[in-house]
Amino acid sequence: MRLAIIFLGLIGAPAAALELTYQTSYDLNRPASLDYDPAFCGLWIANEGPEIILVNLQGGELRRFGSDLSRIKAVTLEGNNLLVADGFGGFQRVTKNGEPLAGPFQSGVGFADTEGLTIDDDGTIIMVEDDPERMTWINPDGTVQRQINTRDLNPPLTEAQGIARDPRTGHLLIVDDWEGTNSLYEFDAEGVLLGTTSLLPYGQDPEGIAIRPGSNQVFIAFDGGASIASFDYQATLPAGAEPLPPGPDCLMF
Repeated sequence: MRLAIIFLGLIGAPAAALELTYQTSYDLNRPASLDYDPAFCGLWIANEGPEIILVNLQGGELRRFGSDLSRIKAVTLEGNNLLVADGFGGFQRVTKNGEPLAGPFQSGVGFADTEGLTIDDDGTIIMVEDDPERMTWINPDGTVQRQINTRDLNPPLTEAQGIARDPRTGHLLIVDDWEGTNSLYEFDAEGVLLGTTSLLPYGQDPEGIAIRPGSNQVFIAFDGGASIASFDYQATLPAGAEPLPPGPDCLMF
């Protein structure tokens, strides 16, 4: 197995840069949006079809079900349930058994080419789109808190796809696909860009990303080659800070 350690360049004061160490990968057809679920020690996957799929960390299917949306383009955990989006501006909350908690709803953004979702500690929904290129913070009731134009970043983030949030730091990891920079972007909890790194050594067209804080892992879905790669992961921290402790993991065991 080829191992590599990648350091993201930082903006501002010296700090311990994010580190990724490649572990392994496995084939999985058309993974797009990901989120890690410690209750199952598995990954929820949206592939732009009518269903979402739960797989174990070796890719074995555990569950599959649909929603009232015509397709599911993005998925994230919301407490003990799931929030899904269709990429047209529609959202719905469902249980992990596929039962609707309420009907579909629209956010205050209106039409939204939602590519990735994640949830903050206070319930704020953080959404990324690639048309128009923006990151949006949305209240649980669908009203908009704030937005940033990701084209204004340096380097610009033009094809944002998956987004993941580390609950230990609040940092956000976003992948930019092949039409953009084929890179990983790291932001702090307020949405300030900390650094980027190319993912070309590992695959083409990154689409989804998930963080497993319990074992300091990151999973990245690549459309090119239809695979999911796993990495050892340490977030960017202030200079001299101790490595992050592991978070909750594999609660069913």
